[in-house]
Parts: sequence; C-alpha cells; structure tokens
Amino acid sequence: MSDPTADTATEAFVAHRNLLFTVAYEMLGSAADAEDVLQETWLRWVEVDLDRVRDPRAYLVRITTRQALNRLRAMQRRKEAYVGPWLPEPVLTAPDVADDVALAESVSMALMLVLETLAPTERAVFVLREAFDFGYDEIAAAVGKSPEAVRQIAYRARRHVEARRPRGPVSDAETRAALASMKSALETGDFQGLLEVLAPDVVIVGDGGGFKHATLRPVVGADKAARMFFGGLAKLDGTLTADVTSVNGAPALIVHLDGELDGVMAARIEDGRITGVYYVRNPEKLTHVTSTTPLTVR
Repeated sequence: MSDPTADTATEAFVAHRNLLFTVAYEMLGSAADAEDVLQETWLRWVEVDLDRVRDPRAYLVRITTRQALNRLRAMQRRKEAYVGPWLPEPVLTAPDVADDVALAESVSMALMLVLETLAPTERAVFVLREAFDFGYDEIAAAVGKSPEAVRQIAYRARRHVEARRPRGPVSDAETRAALASMKSALETGDFQGLLEVLAPDVVIVGDGGGFKHATLRPVVGADKAARMFFGGLAKLDGTLTADVTSVNGAPALIVHLDGELDGVMAARIEDGRITGVYYVRNPEKLTHVTSTTPLTVR
C-alpha cells in the first residue's frame, strides 16, 4: 500500500524537477553538479513536514538554491586548480528553448561566463530575480538575507552584468549561417573561408580540462585563430565533421572526430561574423550533449 505523503512529495518534486534543474544549472554552470544538487534537494524534501508547506514550488526552489550555493562555493576551489580556462558545461536543448528569449539568453554560454564573475550570493540573487522573476521576499528566504539586502544585491549584480553582457540579441538564422560557414571551412580545410567568417578581433577560448589539448589562454585575432584551428587539425589522425544543433538555447557546433564526439563550439556573433568561440573539449563536460535536457523558468 502506497504512502500518501510520500506520493505527494514525489509528485511535487517531479512536477518542478525541470525548474529546479534550470535554477541549479544557471547558478553553477555545470549540469553534472546541478544533477547532484537535485539529489541533495530530494533527500531534504522527503524529510519536510508537507502539512507546513504552503507553496511546494517556492519551498523546493529554496532548498535547491541553498544546496547550489554550498556547491558553488566548493566549486570555486576546484576552478582554482583547473587546467586552462574554465567554460560552462554545455547542454543539448530542444529548439523551442530559443523561442523563450529570456530563457535562451539566461543559459547562453556568453551570459553564463559573465555570471562566473559574480560572487556566489550575487549570482543566486541575479538568477532568481532576472531569469525566474522571483520576488525579493522569496529570494531572501532562499539566500538567508533580508529583502532589503536582496534588493541591494540584485541592483549591484544587475549593473555588473549589464556592463559585461553581449550587445543585443542575434537571430538563430544569423547564428546558423555563420556556424554553417565555419563548419564548411573546418571540414574542407578552407583557410580563407574561415578567415572570412571570423571577425578580425575574434577571441577563441578552449576548455580541455587537462584531458584534451586546448589553449591555456584565449587566442585573439582571426589569423591566429585560423592558424590555431588548422594547425590543430593537421595533428589529428582522423576526419573532422561538425553539425549545427541547439546547445544552451542557441545554435552551436557539435564536433566529431572519426564519428566520436570531440567537443562543442558555441559562438558569439556580431554583424554576421563570429566574434567569440567557446570550445569545450573536456570529456567530463560533454555528457549532456547526447540527449536533450529540458529547461524551464516555470
């Protein structure tokens, strides 16, 4: 015979699971750590007296936020010992994520890198306020601050992000066109074709995590970037192919070498040319690009 209380707890958790994952992922920039946070949230949720919970969604988000904050502080130490640049872990997303402009921007590689520059509590407040539109009282309960303190933190975090976030939205069609040109150039060895799609001041950031070769510092400039790409390809013993698909709510390239997953390239586009490439090759960060991860702000 089933336990009605346990059934109610399970139903509430399942109903809000995608939201909780999205909250944790945006706070952490790591899908693997977000999954761990959800496990911790579940273990605490089943111990809660549900008769005293008026709003299961808000309560679950509060638990998730607190667990994510603990995890985020621990991750800071991991990142200090990380080999080379640290990039957010990419996730394969359904095409309809791009239809929700606010959600797509909040999980974009470019914005998540900006969020990396915030302190843990600032990041939590910004994410809950700007991406999920939680009230200051709800956020205060989640981060253990007063509503007035949360207002001040939200204001500072918003100013910090606004000063660093990418300029203006870019259509999926424009991004796909630029990535298609890059795909063609890489697959055919067209050095000039790659130069033409890269902006003169393009910045390439690679994340191999010490497991795969990647630049230990950003590469700046189209000529240097093209030489880096083709110099690296010349050393690969295999055939490189790339597919344009939806990653983190925007078009990106998933790269294969002889049919094996090699990495994910997210790009920043301005005026039809690529101004930034984020290339994640660390195999530990590629576990969420083989199947779609549901994301939601509701």
